Amino acid sequence: MRKYLRIVDNHRATKGQRFGNYIIDLISFYIVYFMFGGILLIISPAFNHWISNSSELSQRLMGILSYISYCFLMESITGGRSIGKLITGTKVIMIDGSKPKIGNFFVRNIIRGIILVDQLSFFGENGLHDSWSETRVINIKNYESEKQVKSEIEGIGAKEIV
Repeated sequence: MRKYLRIVDNHRATKGQRFGNYIIDLISFYIVYFMFGGILLIISPAFNHWISNSSELSQRLMGILSYISYCFLMESITGGRSIGKLITGTKVIMIDGSKPKIGNFFVRNIIRGIILVDQLSFFGENGLHDSWSETRVINIKNYESEKQVKSEIEGIGAKEIV
């Protein structure tokens, strides 16, 4: 079990920021999804045939898997920042303040895809994907400012080694 830092809790993103992240990320996902799907339809007759003959359920599952993959790749490649988080100034970190590992991003996004109502569960205290992966979405600017102040205070009176 990780040590929970109060500084992380003090600087969690607001519900408005989290909702903004969700809407921006959903829009950016659909842009990428339809562009990629359009390109596949143009260059791949097999994909075109599959789309024409697949059931609605399989198309929905493909959409969910695509969304999980998109969110996972965005967060893991950028170190916890999706397009929505870049715009709103937020970031995913562990509850102990450390940087999440690939496995943490994987758990976050699998839970988001399996438990479909979880995508809006952050309107409560924490989203299930945050709780189960031991991550939090924080306001970067405020978090980093407080970390710097605490570091400077701890450095007062310390001997400098030349």
